[in-house]
Amino acid sequence: MEKEKRSGIRFLFGSPEAVPGTSDRETGAAAKDPEEDRKSRRPAKVKKGVGLAVWGNAPRKEKKTRLFSGRERWKKLLQTALPHGKAGEADRVLLFLILILITIGSVMVCSASHAYAESRYGDGGYFSRKQFVFVALGLLVMLFVSRIPPRLIRLAVLPLYILTVLLLLATLAFGLTGNGAQRWIALGPLTFQPSELAKLSLILMLAHYFSSPGHLREPGERGRFLHGIVYPLLLIGLICILVVLQRHLSGLIILGSIGISLVFLAGAPGKPLLFLCGAGAAGVGTLAFTLEYAHERITVWQNPEAFPLEGGWQTLQGLMAIGSGGFFGLGLGKSRMKYSWVSEPANDFIFTITCEELGFLGAILILGVFALFIKRGFTVALRNEDIFSRIAALGITVKVAIQVLLNIAVITNSIPNTGISLPFFSYGGSSLLMLFAEMGILLSVSRSSALTYR
Repeated sequence: MEKEKRSGIRFLFGSPEAVPGTSDRETGAAAKDPEEDRKSRRPAKVKKGVGLAVWGNAPRKEKKTRLFSGRERWKKLLQTALPHGKAGEADRVLLFLILILITIGSVMVCSASHAYAESRYGDGGYFSRKQFVFVALGLLVMLFVSRIPPRLIRLAVLPLYILTVLLLLATLAFGLTGNGAQRWIALGPLTFQPSELAKLSLILMLAHYFSSPGHLREPGERGRFLHGIVYPLLLIGLICILVVLQRHLSGLIILGSIGISLVFLAGAPGKPLLFLCGAGAAGVGTLAFTLEYAHERITVWQNPEAFPLEGGWQTLQGLMAIGSGGFFGLGLGKSRMKYSWVSEPANDFIFTITCEELGFLGAILILGVFALFIKRGFTVALRNEDIFSRIAALGITVKVAIQVLLNIAVITNSIPNTGISLPFFSYGGSSLLMLFAEMGILLSVSRSSALTYR
């Protein structure tokens, strides 16, 4: 029995001499004083702060570095975020479609805004010059963002989401008011609309959430419902509530549509999601009839001819512009309805002037380019194996598709007039710069398809 014990001790510690409590008599050495022998059998003191007891001369284990310890944390994050290998080129087809859309859109802004700028500012090129500045800055933003790997963009998602919430709150506190809505913040001589930033931050936040392994830790139907629907809806709902308080119903529709689309594309359970979509649509409908300004727009939408000089003016003049273009159009720059007939012809209703000048054929060709862009955006997204990159690219593409669809629906009076801009075409600073940033992310995703990460 003693032999078995000694062999077992040797297995654990290597040799009897290294075992605490093994006497000299057992090892064949000279006998020691009883007091020394008793002390040698006493176990060594436990060393604190290691997490495990350390006996005798056993090597001390190194203390683990905390996960959130400043420099080490950022070093590990950058190691996982920075790609390994040579990045591929940006998708040329996608880039070509972006350049086509922004070129046609800029030309149409020059044409549609000339008469309005002349009558309001006494300078027909007022909006054209500003638009070219925004386009030039936007192209630089797109080029810069397209060079940033998606995993590195992911590190800024949570701060961007928090910044968006703070900006939306600041807009409610001391934002600028225009057309009965408080949606803008003054940045010196410029104005910024935080709801445009909210669209991008919501897309990236949902992409970050669905690409994190923690959201699927809880198994079963309950876990899929909570992590696949409830928690994402909390992220969506926070932004949507702040946008509704700004009297920005169109922003609510776009944000809600983007959010629900991404939840669906991420693989959320179908039946609960369908039920929540119905509940959300009912809630938006109730809100539309409850809010006075929204109810007025619905009333005008039902019969715009009954309000020819009030709410129905813009809709009726827009429909006349579309119809007067015919099949081939009146020719570039020859629109008649842009001379103070269509309200703000370079913004939400710019496509009515496009239809008048380029005709049905030109309008169909432009919508065809949009369709090719949307198809290419989905192709770029599905080619990338990184979940964050894939969902972010899908979200950006869905956002453009939703805005194009809603803008065309508004100008044709298929839905109430909600003030939705047309991507790449409508005049604007903050919306155009955010659009270029989104295109940069889309190009970055296309470049990173050949990259690998640790």
